[in-house]
Order: sequence, then C-alpha cells, then structure tokens
Amino acid sequence: MKLRKSILVILIFLLMPSSASATPAWQSKVDPWVLETAEAAESGETEFLVYLREQADLSAAASLPTKAEKGAYVFRQLREMAKRTQPPLIAALKAMGVAYQPYWVANMIWVRGDGAAVQALALRPDVAHLYANPSVQLQAPLEEPDQVAQVEAPDTVQDNLIQIHADEVWARGFTGQGAVIGGQDTGYDWDHPTLINAYRGWNGATADHDFNWHDAIHSGAGTPCPSNSPVPCDGYSRSHGTHTMGIMVGDDGTTHQIGVAPGARWIGCRNMNNSGAGTPATYTECYQWFMAPTDISGVISDTSKAPDVINNSWGCTYGEGCTSPNALLSVVENVRAAGIMTVHSAGNSGGNTNDDCESVSEPAAIYAASFTVGAVYGSDAMAEFSSRGPVTVDESNRRKPDVVAPGVGILSSIRGTGYNTMSGTSMAAPHVAGLVALLISVDPSLRGDVDALEDLIESTAVEIDVDPVQTCGEIPSSQIPNNTFGWGRVDAFGAARLLLHPFYMPLLSR
Repeated sequence: MKLRKSILVILIFLLMPSSASATPAWQSKVDPWVLETAEAAESGETEFLVYLREQADLSAAASLPTKAEKGAYVFRQLREMAKRTQPPLIAALKAMGVAYQPYWVANMIWVRGDGAAVQALALRPDVAHLYANPSVQLQAPLEEPDQVAQVEAPDTVQDNLIQIHADEVWARGFTGQGAVIGGQDTGYDWDHPTLINAYRGWNGATADHDFNWHDAIHSGAGTPCPSNSPVPCDGYSRSHGTHTMGIMVGDDGTTHQIGVAPGARWIGCRNMNNSGAGTPATYTECYQWFMAPTDISGVISDTSKAPDVINNSWGCTYGEGCTSPNALLSVVENVRAAGIMTVHSAGNSGGNTNDDCESVSEPAAIYAASFTVGAVYGSDAMAEFSSRGPVTVDESNRRKPDVVAPGVGILSSIRGTGYNTMSGTSMAAPHVAGLVALLISVDPSLRGDVDALEDLIESTAVEIDVDPVQTCGEIPSSQIPNNTFGWGRVDAFGAARLLLHPFYMPLLSR
C-alpha cells in the first residue's frame, strides 16, 4: 500500500508543470506589451489601463425613444457603476503610491506603475484585464506631389462635395442646421475663417469654450499648442485635425465652401499631441468627454450638449503597442448606446490585390459599433491605399469597410488662414460625419437613432466598379456588400431624397 502511494505521489509530481517554465496565471490577464515595457523601462514603470470585471449593462438604452433620454440613461448607469466598484481599487492604487486616472465611459482606470504593481493588480479578482497604453503615432495623410505647399482658397464648390451630391441637398435647404458634429484629432484651429462660424463656442462676437472644447493632452505638449489648452488649437504641423474639420463644416460665408455640412455646428477634443501621437487613454478621455461635455474646468458636465456624430480619423496601431484589439471595444459600444454615431477612417494599409485584404486591422475601425469608411478617387475608383477587410485581428472575420467616400486630393483648411490638399481615409471619414449632419437636418427624428442612420447611408450608397475584381474574405467586389468598398460610395442626395420622398426608392433588402 505504501509503495502504491509513493508511486502515485511521484506521478502527480511529474505531471505538475515546472515552476521554472510555467507562466503564472495572472500574466494571462496582462497584455504582453505591459510586461515587456515594465521590464525594459529604466524607471521600471509603464502605462496601462486596468479594465474591471464588472461593467454596466446598457441594453435598456436601445428602447429609449430619444437621444436625450439615451444619453442621460447611459451616463447615469456608467457613473453609478464606476462609483460603486472603483473605490476599493483606487484605495489599493493610493496605497501603492502609483499615478492613476479613473474613467467611467467604460469601467477602467489608467495607471502608471512598475512590475510589482502590474502583478498585484492582475491578481485582483475584480480586475478583468490590463491593456497596454502605448504612445501611437498618427498615420500621416498623403500630400499630393504638386500640392505640398499652401494653396489659394477655393472659389467654387469642391468636386468631392459634388461627387457625393451634397450640393443637391443644400439646394433643398438642408445644410446640417440643428446637428452637432464632434471631432477628436490633433486639435483644431478654431478661428480659421472657414471654421469659426460653425464652432458652437462662437456667437459671432465672443467665444465660450465651455462644453465645446476639451484637451486630453495633459503634459509634454509645449508649443504651439500647450498641454491642457483652454482654447482649441492644432499643434500638429500637418494640420490634420483642422483639415478634417474643414471637410465636415468648412464655409467662410463667401465662396470658400469646403464642408459637407456648412450649416452644422462643431465641437472638438484633442487626443493627439503636437507630434501626432495619442494613446488609448487619450482616445478614451475624448470619447468620455463627448458623451457628457464639460466646462473647461471639468467640473460641470451636460449630456444634452453631446454631439450627434463623432469623426475619428486615427487608429491604434498593432506595431506600436496596441496588441489587444478589444482595448477600446466597450468604450465605443457605450458611446453608441448613448445615441452617438462614431465614424472611423478605415486606414491606409490596403492595395488592389487579394494579398492586400485583411488590412482593416486597427481599433477602433475594426468594431461592429464603428461606422468605418474607406477612400475612393474622384472617379469613384478605389484608392489603392484604402484598407480592406475582413477584420481578422479579433478573429471575427467581420466585413469592413462599411462604405467609401472621396479621399484623394481633398482640399481643406490648414492652420492659420490657409488651405491644402491631402489624401487618405482620414479625409474620407469626415465626408460621412458631415453626411450624418445633413440627414439629421432633413429629419431631426434620426438624431440618436444610429441604426437608422447607418442603414440609410448604406442602402443609398452607389456601387463602384473594381477592375479587376478583388476578392477579400471570399466575397468578390462584384457582390454587395463586400470587403473592398462595403456598400459603396456614399450619396448624400440619394439618402436625403429617400427621407423627403420615402416612396421614391425602396431600401435595399438587408
């Protein structure tokens, strides 16, 4: 009997994993980047997002009839969840002496700490995951070779606006009036002649930036756009944010009209510093601010001042540390639950061969909750650089992009009083954000109904010709929708006409 017991003990010991080679269970809750950077950093510290296990259930928001009700309900649920569950974790962070910043847009906390703090937090049962918070460089727009210098202000309606038939919507009296567009980017040169009149913080004589501007860059920005700037500014030399906002609303009241929805109002949040670098935390902070904009002090918040749509011409690159595709998933889903549509650029990593598929690969463009936009030429030919689907980084095989819009040689505003042309899906996405504003001005009941807005835009999009046919995710570009251009190139007047004359054309079968 003793011999049998001894043999059993030996067998159990042999079957146990070696302590020297086994990976501790807590490490499975931590992005590898977090562990690697904590070990490599001279200070021993790294940045990460602590995502709590308990998250708010927002499913009831879908049945609420108005955007105002959705926004207030989602805000209340998220704040109550954070208030109830975060104090024990915050107490532990204070005891560790680490820097931290709590968020409620998803139940998580930004932390800067060392390897010991990483392990201690990952071992906690109330913590679901530790996500990386790398500094991610903006994928710069492509400048036209013959237009690298500032160009003269336009004196006619731009071809890209005519291409999507925005001018035909204006002719019916709908210019985006009553709609609010949000943008998170490198910042905005708010008093540019083509932007100032559409800025919600400008009344024609004085500026009030409360509830209209937020800076998520809290350190290290310097000049020309300092950290925690109380005034909207764009510190990026390529004027990325200012250019994208011009595509959405640009109009100086004369002939210099460059925006899809010149009658809309805009508000902004800076999520990237002067070199064009942002982090998942700065993206998150901007999303949170848009859900309930605050005064400049950050003390008073107001969900009624949330935008109808947010443009996001940025991505979180895998190669720069965004190794977990779901890091921003709950954030984007929660913003959508509040009745805010989020428009995202697909990325500039595509190509016209089948080997160029699966290139829509960066958060937040990869999510089902995001409305993802690729780019086309003025001729409606696919832009070679425009990223293609399907999304495989999260193993979803999700079809993307959703639609395409003009993104090559787009003229828009830059810092100062100038204009320039740029190319990229960063330029395509703002066309769709502007289109959302146009549609809300046609039918205000669409405000807060993200599903209806997306369905309308998709169902009235124009099929484009891809020659030769590209097959991504086993879906040829001759089939609609597909992973090359989604449902097609957006058609502002086609969508507006359907609202004005609902029996004019039937919605495509879904």
